[in-house]
Amino acid sequence: MKIWTKEERYRVLKSTEELKELHERTVKSDYRQLYHIQSVTGLLNDPNGFVFHKGLWHLFYQWCPWGAVHGLKYWYHTVSKDLVTWKNAGVCICPDTEFDNKGAYSGSALPTEDGVWLYYTGNHRDDDWTRRPYTCLVDLQDGGKAVKLPLLFGMNEDYTEHQRDPKIIYNKEKDKYYIVLGAQTKDKRGCVIIYQSDSPTEGWSFAGKLKVPGFESFGDMWECPSIETISGYDVLIFCPQHLTLPGRGEAVHHSGYLLGHMDWDTLTFTPDNTSFHVLDFGFDSYAAECAANPDDKNKATLVAWMGLPDASYPTDEEDWSGCLTLPRELRVRDRRLIQQPLDELRAFRGKQVDIESTDILPRVCEMELIGRGGDLELRLFSKADGTGGLNVTYDDAAKEITVDRSGMAHRFNTAWGEQRTRQLSKGLFHLRIFIDRSSAEIFVNDGDAVFSSRIFPTNAEERWQLNGDASVHIWELRRAVEDDFVVF
Repeated sequence: MKIWTKEERYRVLKSTEELKELHERTVKSDYRQLYHIQSVTGLLNDPNGFVFHKGLWHLFYQWCPWGAVHGLKYWYHTVSKDLVTWKNAGVCICPDTEFDNKGAYSGSALPTEDGVWLYYTGNHRDDDWTRRPYTCLVDLQDGGKAVKLPLLFGMNEDYTEHQRDPKIIYNKEKDKYYIVLGAQTKDKRGCVIIYQSDSPTEGWSFAGKLKVPGFESFGDMWECPSIETISGYDVLIFCPQHLTLPGRGEAVHHSGYLLGHMDWDTLTFTPDNTSFHVLDFGFDSYAAECAANPDDKNKATLVAWMGLPDASYPTDEEDWSGCLTLPRELRVRDRRLIQQPLDELRAFRGKQVDIESTDILPRVCEMELIGRGGDLELRLFSKADGTGGLNVTYDDAAKEITVDRSGMAHRFNTAWGEQRTRQLSKGLFHLRIFIDRSSAEIFVNDGDAVFSSRIFPTNAEERWQLNGDASVHIWELRRAVEDDFVVF
C-alpha cells in the first residue's frame, strides 16, 4: 500500500483536471455504492452542515481528494429534495486562509433568509506543525457563492489544542445563540465547551464548560457534540474517544447519546440515568449529524459516517474510502432514541426476488424479515456451500441479537472485534435490511436498534439462507445517488 508523505496529503487542489484520472479509476470499483453518499474521489469522513433550506436538504462531508488518507480537508457539498436522491454539488469550503491552512474541519449549519451559514473548525498548523484551532464562518448564498466571513473566535488556552466541530444552536427562550465544541481538558479528559452570543455572526464569548454529572472522566476527547430537542426530550449526542464499552469489543471510538435535561443558565446537562447509549450497534458508525425536521418537531433526521477514525478498509488499495449512512428518522420511544429508515426508500424498490426459486442475494437490495418467535440464523453473502458470510443470529432464550462479520473473505479492523450484540427486551419480531455494494444496515424491531457495517463481498459470496421461523421478502433497489464527477 502507498506510503503518503505529508506534502502529498496536504497538497492544495487547484483544478478539476488533477482528479479526472483518479475519478475514472474510482467509479470502476466493484464496491461503489448505488444509494449512499460516497467520496467523489479520495477519502470521505464526517458529515457536516446538515440542514433544510428553501425546499432543499444540504449535506456536506469532509473530503481529502487525493486518496484514502487523512490530509488537507475540504467541505464537499451534496443536495437533495427528498433525502434519498442526492446530487453532487462540488467543493463548498476550501482551506485557503491563515486560519484553516491545513484543513476545513467539521461543523454545522444555520439557515438564513438568503442562504445558509456554515460553522466549521479551521485547522491551522504553524511551521513546526503546532496546531491551533479556529472557529470560522462561511456564508453560502442562495446563488451558490460561498463567502468567508470574519473569524468568530480562536483557541481557548485553558484546554488542549483539541477543540473542534462547532454545533450552532439557537435558544428561542433566551433569544441567544450558542456554539458547543468538542474539547479536551489539560489533564486529557473529554468534554464540551460552550460559547454564546446575541448574534450568529459576531460578539462571541466563552460561556464555560458543559457539566455532565457522572461523565467527568469518560474518554480523553469528545468529538462532534450536539444538543438536540426531540419528542420533548433534550439529547446530548457526542463521540467519546479512547475508551472501551461493554459489548463493543476492543473498539475505542464510539458514537452515542445521553437523554436528559439541559439547563442553559447553569450549562448543565443532567442525564436521566448513568447509561451512555450507543447510537449504532454495528461496526462502522461515527460522527452523527442531526438536522431538525421542518414538518415535525417530534423528530429529527440523522446521518453518520459509515466508518471510524484510525480504521482501514479494502478500498484503500483503490485510493478511495468512505460513505455515509442512510438518513434516518430519529424519535424517542420508551425513553430511548429509535432510528427508522425513511418511507421514501420504498419508492426505489424494483423487482421482487422470487426466493422460492433462487438463493442468490442481490448486491443491491432491501430485505424484510418478520419473525414468528424462536431462534433465528440469517446468513448474508455466504458461499455456495453455505459457509461464511455476514451472520445475523438471534438467541430467544438470551433475548440477544448478534451480528458477526468474521465469515467474510475480506476481513479488516479485526483487532476491534468482529461480533456486535444487542439485548432485545421484547424479543426479535422484525428486521429491515438495506444492502448496497459495500454496506449493510440492519434495522431491528422498527428502529429499536440498528447495525451499520461496511462489507466487501467477493464474487463467490452471493448466497443467503435462513434457519428459523420467519417470512422474508427481498426487493432489488434502484440507484438513488449519482456518481457524478463534480469538483468546482
